[in-house]
Amino acid sequence: VQLQASGGGLVQSGGSLRLSCAASGSALDDYAIAWFRQAPGKEREAVSCISISESSRSYADSVKGRFFISRDNAKNTVYLQMNSLKPEDTAVYYCAAEYLGIVCPGNRYDYWGQGTLVTVSS
Repeated sequence: VQLQASGGGLVQSGGSLRLSCAASGSALDDYAIAWFRQAPGKEREAVSCISISESSRSYADSVKGRFFISRDNAKNTVYLQMNSLKPEDTAVYYCAAEYLGIVCPGNRYDYWGQGTLVTVSS
């Protein structure tokens, strides 16, 4: 499966963005999808995950209540709705896929998108 992340941009603190992770080459139904982010000078961190059946979702503590993950298998796309954005959310956001992932967070993401930059100004 190939993944394409999009939707990043520049937004003011308190604003919203919706990231998309579009899959090609294989049906998205068979993959759990996770979002990760990496800020300059920091390690990559897991942000959110959604399992293949949507029965399992997870969020980092830092984004709970502000970010919401969803999937539309008909469109082969997973979304990350990001609300009440803060400057500390500034990072490159990556989506990744785990084949037959039934629980979030997963532990084996073999497929990665190229990343989309989110910049939140104060």
